[in-house]
Amino acid sequence: MSGPSEFLIILMKLAYLAVLWFFVVAAFGVVRSDLLGDRGRKRGGGRSGRAARQKAPKQPKQSKKKEAPAPSRRAVPRQLVVVQGPLTGTTIGLASQEITIGRAHHHTLVLSDDYASTNHARLYSGADGQWFIEDTRSTNGTYLGRQKLMAQQPEPVPIGEPIRIGKTVMELRK
Repeated sequence: MSGPSEFLIILMKLAYLAVLWFFVVAAFGVVRSDLLGDRGRKRGGGRSGRAARQKAPKQPKQSKKKEAPAPSRRAVPRQLVVVQGPLTGTTIGLASQEITIGRAHHHTLVLSDDYASTNHARLYSGADGQWFIEDTRSTNGTYLGRQKLMAQQPEPVPIGEPIRIGKTVMELRK
């Protein structure tokens, strides 16, 4: 009995090359989205740049888990504090504007972390002083406590709950 036919060998080589090219294209897409952020995804008629960043924040969707109660007047957080990582001790005062987090220099909190995406997450104020965190389709994810956030689904952030992005851990404080 002889080995596989020459046609079968050529067919296996072509299948191997197709799979290899699939991985190359997928890797290129991940690198492009990490380097270009939203600009790489929104081609054509979509809003881009400053107009996309100025749109109104999304209201949080109702989740199945128990909602955090609305904070009382004295339980409103006043600052975001980095408690672990290269920027330990950094404090950002909270006002009504959103805080953007990522590696790009235009963010409020710029992280020099290999595990942070160019446009990683945003933190913004909702009703009654409640703050929300939203992962903006980051590569490695954003964690609130031990829970990994779903991309573009805002979650309420309780005071003192750790927010982890790569090696950086931060929390809201009074």
